[in-house]
Amino acid sequence: MRGETQKVMEKMVNVFLFGKKYSVPAGLTIMGAMEYAGYKLVRGCGCRNGFCGACTTIYRVKGDNTLKFCLACQTTVEDNMYVATLPYFPIVKPLYDIGEVRPDEQVMMQLYPEIYKCIGCNACTKACTQDLKVMQYIAHAQRGEYGKCAELSFDCVMCGACSARCPAEISHPQVAVLARRLTGKYIAPEAKHLTQRVKDIEHGDFTQLLEDVAAKPIEELKELYNHREIESDQTAPTDED
Repeated sequence: MRGETQKVMEKMVNVFLFGKKYSVPAGLTIMGAMEYAGYKLVRGCGCRNGFCGACTTIYRVKGDNTLKFCLACQTTVEDNMYVATLPYFPIVKPLYDIGEVRPDEQVMMQLYPEIYKCIGCNACTKACTQDLKVMQYIAHAQRGEYGKCAELSFDCVMCGACSARCPAEISHPQVAVLARRLTGKYIAPEAKHLTQRVKDIEHGDFTQLLEDVAAKPIEELKELYNHREIESDQTAPTDED
C-alpha cells in the first residue's frame, strides 16, 4: 500500500485553484487537491460522497473552453485544470404548507412562475452534476405532471449548478422538491405498512426498545449493527400485506 501511495505521489499535475497554480498528486479528487494545497475546507464540503451537493465546482481545462460543472468530492484533477467552487447558490425558495397546496398547474404558477419563461436552451441539463434530464422534468412541472417530474428529479442533490446556468432564473431543485412532495402526499399510492408503523410509534410500541438500545455501550451497538437482519426486496412488506 505504501508503495502504491508513493507511486501516485510521483505523478504530479498542475491545477489552478482560484487562479493560483499548485502541483498536486494526479490521483486526487478536486477536494483532496484543495486540502493537499493547504486549503482548510470549512464550507463547500459535506458528506464527501456525492450525496449532499455542497461541493459544486466549476472548471475548465487548458485548451478547452467548455465550462464544466461537477462535485469536487467525485471528480479527479486533470493537468492544467482551472477550478472555482460554487459552495452556495441563492435560489428562490417560497414558503408553503404542503397540506394546503394541491397538485394542480396553478400551484407552480403561484410559487414558481419563472418555469414558464424556460427558453429550452438545455443549459440546466448540461450543467447537472448528476446527469439528470433537468429541462425535461421542468417541462413535466409546467404541465402539472408531478409524478413524472418527481421521478426524473429523484437523484437531485440540490447543488444549484442548473440554476447557476439558467437565463430564465428558474429554481430547478426547489421546483423538483415541490413536485416530489406533491407526489408523495397526493399522487403516489399510500404505503400502508409505513402508515401502520407510524401509528405503532405514536402508540409507544417501540419506546422501551429505543431506550434499551440507547443505553447499550458503543461496542455492543456496533456488534448489533454488523449482525443485523437485512430485509431483502422479496421479504419487504407491500401495500397488499
